[in-house]
Amino acid sequence: MKILHITPAYYPATYWGGPIFTVYHLNNALVKISNLELKVLATDAAGSRVFERLSDEEKLTPFPHKVIFTRRVAGACVSTGLLRKLPKYICWADVVHLTATFSFPTMPTLILCRLYGKPVVWSLRGALLDDLNRHNYDPQSCLKRSLKSIWLSICRRLITANRVILHVTSEQEKAATAKVYPDARLAVISNGVAVPACLPVRDRWLPEGKLRLMFMGRLTPAKGIENLLRAIAKIDKDISLDIYGTGTGSQGGRGYSRSLVALARELGIIDKQVRFRGHVRGKAKIRAFLDADACIVPSYSESFCIVVAEALAMGMPVIVSNRIAWAEVAKRGCGLVVGNDPDALANAIESMREMNLPAMGDLGWEWMRDEFGWDTIADSMYNLYKKMLGGATCDV
Repeated sequence: MKILHITPAYYPATYWGGPIFTVYHLNNALVKISNLELKVLATDAAGSRVFERLSDEEKLTPFPHKVIFTRRVAGACVSTGLLRKLPKYICWADVVHLTATFSFPTMPTLILCRLYGKPVVWSLRGALLDDLNRHNYDPQSCLKRSLKSIWLSICRRLITANRVILHVTSEQEKAATAKVYPDARLAVISNGVAVPACLPVRDRWLPEGKLRLMFMGRLTPAKGIENLLRAIAKIDKDISLDIYGTGTGSQGGRGYSRSLVALARELGIIDKQVRFRGHVRGKAKIRAFLDADACIVPSYSESFCIVVAEALAMGMPVIVSNRIAWAEVAKRGCGLVVGNDPDALANAIESMREMNLPAMGDLGWEWMRDEFGWDTIADSMYNLYKKMLGGATCDV
């Protein structure tokens, strides 16, 4: 079976956040399957500005599968090279896996796959989740919504044939996607997470009685971080919060990140209880998880939210908004699920300080090990590919 994965950007372009890691780890697990050959076609985009591209050295990252990087020439991922190579590689593939929604490769891929009669698994990565709040910081939000509506309408026409299945990562995302594409076939396969073979050992919990919180992710309005800052301001000084991530030009990210710094300064908590740490990767990212007692995610909406899985895999309890698809952390005893308003977040933080954090961390790690390992997720995706080739029409 020959799989072509088309994506706007690819590892090691970690600037683009969670999807970069999930696609990379999924593909690494897929190529372990004996009769599967996989190629990746992507641009070399490595940041929000056109000149931010992967270096030649980064492109030589040792991949267990073939990766074709094309030069990004405009926007977030516009690449004439990718456009030129699409027909050749789509013809090569048995199944095309597209990870992109409102981006340059989406439309050409869907058009060519329909033209050549190739089955498509289309991973939306949460782009269709209903999130009105994400436009609050963008004065052009009405125009953007109109343009997105037109874009989705065109895509809807391209997937009417029984050759496309939409991949979503949660029931929440499935419901949101079904509203936009009511006639589409949908498959729910969660993301996976890299789980350490052994439970990570921490130097200590709650040093000197201080609860160390962390937030990690792109700083965009959908994350609701302003509510978290207001929650921290309501609590005594035995709480610290490290914020890892940067804002981007999309979804009002840069203006939003600046507003967060201004709000933290206004609340009198910046550099006292709250520190903005910027983007981290590799060993620095692992260290960030090990230097915190709990991970907190106050988002208004997300499809999967990989940082929750990453935190649990590192043996760390979590506090998550009831607006994202992680309600089971409470049932599993490894976290709290609360409203994402400041009062609810503050109460959850205070409660977390009194809980048995090491025991909660153990439960989270065991859960991720048993159900979210990448080999398990890859098997589910492989079965989906086989159903696409076999012409199965049922939802998965």
